[in-house]
Amino acid sequence: MRVWRTAFFALGLALIIARLCTDVRAQPSRLVLRNGETIELTIVYYVSNCRSIMIGLPEIEILEGPVEVSLAIREDQVVPRRLGCAAKVPGGKLILTAKGITERAESNLVYRLKYKTKEGDRQTSNAYIVTLFP
Repeated sequence: MRVWRTAFFALGLALIIARLCTDVRAQPSRLVLRNGETIELTIVYYVSNCRSIMIGLPEIEILEGPVEVSLAIREDQVVPRRLGCAAKVPGGKLILTAKGITERAESNLVYRLKYKTKEGDRQTSNAYIVTLFP
């Protein structure tokens, strides 16, 4: 009986911790930009076995966001460390630029990257809360 009680307690604790971790991840990151500023958001690549399978640069689609911001990809050799790769692969850096800001504003920025790869079309997306200052 005691073994079952311990097992159920451990399972319940694991479920609570998993729930807390997912809630924290669900909240979008915050970005703050002033008029004329440019920041690097992330690196862009698509690899399989640490080799690029990307055909050209991905297409950027802004699904929601203020008109004062724009996204672009600057082509570059990048290291996909998140996947444990050590060598550089063709890719780029995702750049966010703010222009024409006349007053303080806060908005959601939701974008999608559409990749053409040797294995077919793929896409990723991300969301941020953006605060803009003149």
